[in-house]
Amino acid sequence: MIDGNEDKTRGGGGPVPVRPERLRGPVEFVGRAEELAQLRRLVEAPPCLILLEGEPGIGKSRLIAELLAELPGHHLVGECDDVPEPFPLGVLLDAIRGSGDRLGALSPVAGALAPLLPELADALPDAPLPLTDPAAERHRLLRAVAAVLAALSPATLLLEDLHWADPVTCELLGYLSTHPVDGLAVVLTARTAAPGGTTPIHDALARTPPWSVTRVALSPLDADDVRRLAARTLRLDDPPQQLTATLLDRTAGIPFVVEEVLRTLAERGGDPLADDSVPFVLRDVLLWRLRPLDEAAREVLGAGAVLGLAPDQRILASVLSLDRVAVGAALTAAHQAGLLHDAGDGLRFRHDLARQVVYDLVPRENREWLHLRVARVLERELPRPVAQLAHHYRRAGSGADFVRNAEAAADLATERGDDATAASFLLQTMDVAELPRPVRVRLAAKLGRSAIDGLSQAEAIPVLERLLADRRLPPGARGELGLVLGRMLRQQGEALRGYTEIERAVPYLRAPRRKAPALAVLAAPDTVVGRHVDDHLARCAEAESAAAASGDPGAHLAVRIARASLLLELGDPAAWAIITELRASAELADRPREHARACLNWAQGALHAGHPEQAEALLTAGRALVDETGYERLASLVEATALSLDRAAGRLDGLAQRLTRLVASTERMPVTLLDARAELATVLARTATGGGGGDQVELAERALREVVADARRVGAIWPLVQALTALARLTLAGRPDEAIRHATDALSLVRGKGILTWAAEAVLVLSEAAVAVGEPARATAAVNELEAGIAGRDAPLALAALRRCRELVPT
Repeated sequence: MIDGNEDKTRGGGGPVPVRPERLRGPVEFVGRAEELAQLRRLVEAPPCLILLEGEPGIGKSRLIAELLAELPGHHLVGECDDVPEPFPLGVLLDAIRGSGDRLGALSPVAGALAPLLPELADALPDAPLPLTDPAAERHRLLRAVAAVLAALSPATLLLEDLHWADPVTCELLGYLSTHPVDGLAVVLTARTAAPGGTTPIHDALARTPPWSVTRVALSPLDADDVRRLAARTLRLDDPPQQLTATLLDRTAGIPFVVEEVLRTLAERGGDPLADDSVPFVLRDVLLWRLRPLDEAAREVLGAGAVLGLAPDQRILASVLSLDRVAVGAALTAAHQAGLLHDAGDGLRFRHDLARQVVYDLVPRENREWLHLRVARVLERELPRPVAQLAHHYRRAGSGADFVRNAEAAADLATERGDDATAASFLLQTMDVAELPRPVRVRLAAKLGRSAIDGLSQAEAIPVLERLLADRRLPPGARGELGLVLGRMLRQQGEALRGYTEIERAVPYLRAPRRKAPALAVLAAPDTVVGRHVDDHLARCAEAESAAAASGDPGAHLAVRIARASLLLELGDPAAWAIITELRASAELADRPREHARACLNWAQGALHAGHPEQAEALLTAGRALVDETGYERLASLVEATALSLDRAAGRLDGLAQRLTRLVASTERMPVTLLDARAELATVLARTATGGGGGDQVELAERALREVVADARRVGAIWPLVQALTALARLTLAGRPDEAIRHATDALSLVRGKGILTWAAEAVLVLSEAAVAVGEPARATAAVNELEAGIAGRDAPLALAALRRCRELVPT
């Protein structure tokens, strides 16, 4: 089954008189003393969360093994699977399921784990009644795990291969990074994300403050480390420099590859640099190890590589129609040849790199046949392992079977509240060319709903765009997919494109309960250029009619929240009555995440109007709700609102540094990033005009111009007006004509929106610049326009600016 005709050798240079003897036990642990000491210091002073990163084979597991070998106390260990079933928190549950004897009194919330951990039924409280909100159910599950971990602490929680973790597990780990459990040291290992790529764990931790996670990156071994390994393994006092250089060149310093090469050199003997020696590449090392295996053993090993890192003998026997004795003998032979190792719970490949090499040595046609045979065997398992079935059918080239199981896996993930995993499965189905259009539309609708709150938006957006470009798309599907695409684009920071897609989708949305929230989104004025406030008011009225027709409390609530936000921006005092009513309502209290988001949005609106006290109170309420729900996606909005409040109040000490950290932590959340950058640039400008040097002025101006360019590109009005106004203020002293131009641009944008309170600061800068050039009358029309636009409005900030304008500019 494995092609053995590729066992060729390549020379590594001229002969060097080296005669290695037998291998001296385990290869020495070298080159990680600094990282090991750092890990030891951290885990000995919990709580902490550590992410150990590096490329495959870099030695993450070996370093952790060394750490645990000398670390006292209780260890909770879990390992992620490369093809996991959609079972949220699976790796965490594996880590704690054997610790029931250490559990004492627990919070009642821990009972949420009872259905998932029957082994601990006697130690856990009774399961609570199920919740109707999947997000609330998932959060309760996270709190339950945190409660159990607290009961098991002090302890070290080690979770390996988190690049394969489900998003709910990653969400919990993000939660633990900002809500640490006393006495718990959390150590995670993950492969470094590919350039331009990401994984759920990297996304989850990227949304947390930089101080909450300690990242330890492992790099390849250097020449001294490789030399020490060679000396130890080959029993050489002084390895030739050429040998060290060649090893380093041929293995790239990847510890697993170096160790495999040295093991083979030690076992084979001979001159490691002679032309007929073992070449220094992992593939050829493993080919040499395959030589003693007969054809039957190679066939079993190849099938094992198709199955995964830890091949199951029972399944292998069924796949190959062999008895288990023959399969066991073949795996034992592979173990003796150094291709597998005993992990304590059975034989497994020494590393995924080794498994991948063996897998690639199986001819393609044989691989596809094996994947199909594995899938047929797994079809008989109960419950059906749908994720594994999807994986094997896809590798077998069986598109229809793959789609059937991928959809089943997605549905299971959705049922368990894991939208991101569901989106991942559904996204893969979009690559099946022969998928019938009705099936593609159905799956795309599921994909859109899952990906909105999942981690697959960047990949899902072009899929939805291609589907919407098809003129034969049914109207109902066009509405649903267009709405989902618009929401995704908005979350990706594409304000105008997202708004436009939702506008296009609304006429095709048939159900009032779907139409009302979509129209409520279109009622928000502070997100997009090119739409007048009259348009937003009309959309809000339509939303109210749709909500009334739907009879859906959730739709009605979404529209009421949008109405309050719109009135706040307009400076209409009626907004506060609606906010007070909503905050006292059971409908909003029963939806803490919507309550938190509403409070934070209202706090921003209060700041825009000039009500810092109300903004402070709403921010406090929103922050408490975010802490209560653990909704980490809103954490950056909490911080952004707090920083905006500090900037408005003139509390500038350390503000630029805090904003810089916020920008760094929100770089994967574009919907928040541009506003944070506008705040940072504005603070830099205020600092520079307050006495900063020329370098500070240049830095602030560059930052503001970048925000202006990006905001124009995506059509985001609030950061654009804010940045133009700050740019006008920054250039006022030395370039008043330029200040007039920037202030006029900001006023023009606000005029197109129709909410003149937003232009108050810009009109004030325009007035000051007109006075500076000796032509105060140049600002008269703008001041009059501002006065008319804010008449009767509840807008203290704008009214204060108007009073100052009247002192500068004649009527």
